[in-house]
Amino acid sequence: MPFSSLGLLPSLARAASDMGFLAPTPVQSAAIPAILRGADVLASAQTGSGKTAAFALPLLQMVLQEKQEKYSMQVSAPRRQRQACALILAPTRELAAQAGANMESLMRHVPHPPKIAVLFGGVSINPQMMALRGGADIVVATPGRLLDLIDHNALAISSVSMLVLDEADRLLDMGFADELGRILSLLPAQRQTLLFSATFPPAVAALAESILRDPVRIEAADAEHERPDIAERAIAVDAGRRTQLLRHLIGQEKWERTLVFVASKYAADLVADKLRRAGIDAGAFHGDLSQGARTQLLAEFKNTKLRVLVATDVAARGIDIAQLPAVVNYDLPRSTVEYTHRIGRTGRAGASGVAVSFVSADTEAHFRLIEKRRQTQIPRERIAGFEPVDQPRPDLSGLSAEEKAKGGVKGARMSKKDKLRAAAQKSGG
Repeated sequence: MPFSSLGLLPSLARAASDMGFLAPTPVQSAAIPAILRGADVLASAQTGSGKTAAFALPLLQMVLQEKQEKYSMQVSAPRRQRQACALILAPTRELAAQAGANMESLMRHVPHPPKIAVLFGGVSINPQMMALRGGADIVVATPGRLLDLIDHNALAISSVSMLVLDEADRLLDMGFADELGRILSLLPAQRQTLLFSATFPPAVAALAESILRDPVRIEAADAEHERPDIAERAIAVDAGRRTQLLRHLIGQEKWERTLVFVASKYAADLVADKLRRAGIDAGAFHGDLSQGARTQLLAEFKNTKLRVLVATDVAARGIDIAQLPAVVNYDLPRSTVEYTHRIGRTGRAGASGVAVSFVSADTEAHFRLIEKRRQTQIPRERIAGFEPVDQPRPDLSGLSAEEKAKGGVKGARMSKKDKLRAAAQKSGG
């Protein structure tokens, strides 16, 4: 089925083919006609399923047609300055930049393309205010920076006719609920709303129920043929030996590039530094870096100048790397939603990949909870030379204060010999 059969303009259909979409993906086939006829859409779409083009192509067409209609009717009064026609909300700056770049690529054959403004934090607000002086047809923004620009009277969204929530689960998981509520209050009640999400926890379901009107429901992510080819592995290892195991796996598996997830900026810097000292080209990717530094690191990772990128969740959320062979959960994610998004960085666009999780004695219970909520069970592997020796901490919740002070049950506390062994392992990691 060609893109032209979905009702798209020839220029947009051609651009989609130029970007490597030989035929519409399932989510594109379902979403594009529904959006073009003006319906609200609720789509379950995994990362790598082509969801950005699924909303970008019809959105661009509708904006182009609106501009053409006004021109043909010789409407003399231009759109009020600072007013946007369409708004796309993204959870991170990388995801916003990626969506903006994809839309620019899709307009390569359009004679008079609409103006797109990409707005996010971490950079000076002044250039973005200057860019909005002539208005913008389409705004792609993170919630915080969007509200900053609205507060500066640089932008108004009271005339937005189409709203897109990209990766809605992550928008809420990152704590944007209050910002999202304020943005929704500034939008017109009569609008077309599109909500795309990889997962649907209760908060996302409640949001969809409150903002969508009789939506077309698309569950392309549940189709067996669309599920990404990701081999999930869980390796039991002591926390202090994870870096050594990571080095071992990179060498043994011969991964050309590896995206490693950690829990903090400090951990990202520490692990990346240890890998570099071991002769592995690695970079730390986190929120303290400037936008220029983050862009450079991503470019080096994409062209394999960097073999390993050690990232925090917030920084890595918008990473889109073609043919990424491996993702490693050095630190386990906080939630099932985060786990799904992390492993979705590999196995994209029909490629295969592997997602490895390091599971220590203290994180075993948490990983079991992730498995339970995902209705999966991943066998624990033990790698020769890295077999774990640590024991899980005893559950002291039901003990008295005196019993807790004694360390709980007899034998629960580590012996001096065990403590020395553990300290030696950690210093060697």
